Amino acid sequence: MAGMKEIRGKIKSVQNTRKITKAMEMVAASKMRKAQERMRHARPYAEKVRQIAAHLGQANPEYHHPFMVKHPDAKAAGVIVVTTDKGLCGGLNTNVLRALVNKMKEVEAQGLKIEATAIGGKGFGFLNRVGAKVVSHVVQLGDTPHLDKLIGAVKVQLDAYAEGKLDAVYLAYTRFINTMKQEPVMEQLLPLPEKLEGRDQAPEFAVTPGVPPQLSWDYIYEPDAKTVVDALLVRYVEAVVYQAVAENMASEQSARMVAMKAASDNAKTVITELQMVYNKGRQAAITKELAEIVGGAAAV
Repeated sequence: MAGMKEIRGKIKSVQNTRKITKAMEMVAASKMRKAQERMRHARPYAEKVRQIAAHLGQANPEYHHPFMVKHPDAKAAGVIVVTTDKGLCGGLNTNVLRALVNKMKEVEAQGLKIEATAIGGKGFGFLNRVGAKVVSHVVQLGDTPHLDKLIGAVKVQLDAYAEGKLDAVYLAYTRFINTMKQEPVMEQLLPLPEKLEGRDQAPEFAVTPGVPPQLSWDYIYEPDAKTVVDALLVRYVEAVVYQAVAENMASEQSARMVAMKAASDNAKTVITELQMVYNKGRQAAITKELAEIVGGAAAV
């Protein structure tokens, strides 16, 4: 009966685990709806400011903001990686960190060093493990991202780029597609990209290397170019970083809900299998006892 007792203990243990995963699934589902709503509300503004920044990069402005100036002589490149603070969300962090490693190898192949900013505990721990130079970080953002917590860590990269220390600044995060699909994204934040990476564009907005753009963007600034461009590019960086964090949080809750549902389903399967083994063992023990009783009666 020791084996039967052990099986009963395993069944109880898996049942308790299933209760936890089921509760986490329901919590993630509740948080997911709020995170998706926040992300979708921020998308239109972020997409528009991206378009304006991309058009501004194609124009011949009267004033060249430091974020628009390229630094070919810089010895390093910056990367801002957005991950989660908690685990149990499937391969979400693994995928974006894999994209980060590929970009780090690409940058190092060009003879540049990496200076990283980590937003989220998982990315911060990973960068420390691989020995990357972490110049700033922010963790424990909670369920609602606040720009005032983010901009301090990001400003370290922006100041370094403005001083000419960085060749470029990249942003790595997970973009929300739908509840079942999230994709890792690695895009250029600075200098201003000439096109919107990974997004559909009208043909006249597309830029082909070596071919001048079909549309020349020219702006009239009021009151003056410096005031407008300075304010615009600050809003551009804020919008892009905030949207990346919002997308990542929506992806996190969706991935966690799916992962916990899969864990609950697997636990249910394991419980069913263990109950079958337990019932077979119990039937075998009863059959053995009956055989012993019948054998004893026959002997008498």
